[in-house]
Amino acid sequence: MKFLPFFNQKNGRWASTVTIISLFICVFLLTFIFPHSPGNTQTRDPFLHPFAPTSPWNLPIGSQAKYMPANIGKAQYGLVDQEYFYKLQGNDPQRPVYAPGSWGEGRCTGTKSMGISLPVPDNLIVADATTNPYSTPNNASAFLLPDGKTLVQLEPLARCQPGGNIYGWRYEKDLDIYGDGIGGSHFGSGLSAIGGSIRKGELTSSEPIHHALKVLVWGEKYLHYSQARPGYRWPADRADSYAAEKYHGQNPALVQGTLLAIPPYITPESLKLQTPVGKKLFHALQDYGAYIVDDSAWDAHYIAAEAGVLEEFRTKYGYDMEGASGDFYDDYMKLFQALNIIENNSPDNIGGGGTRRAPLAPALS
Repeated sequence: MKFLPFFNQKNGRWASTVTIISLFICVFLLTFIFPHSPGNTQTRDPFLHPFAPTSPWNLPIGSQAKYMPANIGKAQYGLVDQEYFYKLQGNDPQRPVYAPGSWGEGRCTGTKSMGISLPVPDNLIVADATTNPYSTPNNASAFLLPDGKTLVQLEPLARCQPGGNIYGWRYEKDLDIYGDGIGGSHFGSGLSAIGGSIRKGELTSSEPIHHALKVLVWGEKYLHYSQARPGYRWPADRADSYAAEKYHGQNPALVQGTLLAIPPYITPESLKLQTPVGKKLFHALQDYGAYIVDDSAWDAHYIAAEAGVLEEFRTKYGYDMEGASGDFYDDYMKLFQALNIIENNSPDNIGGGGTRRAPLAPALS
């Protein structure tokens, strides 16, 4: 600092004192005023960004990826499949989990035990499905147990009364949040409830999204079923129970578990994207892609996101993330129409292999 020589001329002790003060100020500024950005951290919180760096949810698309047109068209609606995530504390009351009494209204009437109780706060409420208006959300959910490792996944989650029982079909195998993240309670595919979900803060911050996404498309129109390709591919391990009758898509590569991505030659400018979130989703879909995890069951495209993202979006941008018109709807449809199938995605060649489009995720804390 330029004032140090001035004090050197007066008194050496002043120089030492000012040097110490200067170092203190630098440390203070670096620690509190200019903290490290999330992208520079060396570890990540497994609850907020789960699974190993080599998980299909975290590996970027590779330079050897083979792109095939998906030919997904414009849908009437662009919507969000809301998901629920809870980091449980051991001192909350244990509540039993039961299978839902119905897919529609009456989810909180089930009596079949799922063989587990979960410590949940009494004020945790997730509404039942409704008949009028008709609403049967998937409500895929994941509960991180107090051990900090074990994930219990349910769908459709419901809890209708404070302090009441919990309802939802339980995925047959609990997962390790430090593992590969394959398997979960999106029961149309058997894929993860928590992996690939847009988390709160990811659409409102300046930080890029550092993981693959999850999407739902209309099975009757797009998803394929045949004896050779019975409605799914790795990392999915199943298709909907009605797939043989309802999946009428003509492309055998477009099924549950298909990895979709935007090819490198497409740019936000060439798509004429108009909104900041449209551009952010573009980069996530180009660098990491998105897995098909469920059937939307009607003329709508969905992206999976944590409950609370819709409210954050509205507060930040002043318009809704869901809809059938507007600038963001237009961007949403352009993104889906730009998606290609990564045909050579496989367990030993995740994302197509080769040089990755983005750095690997940091180690888990």
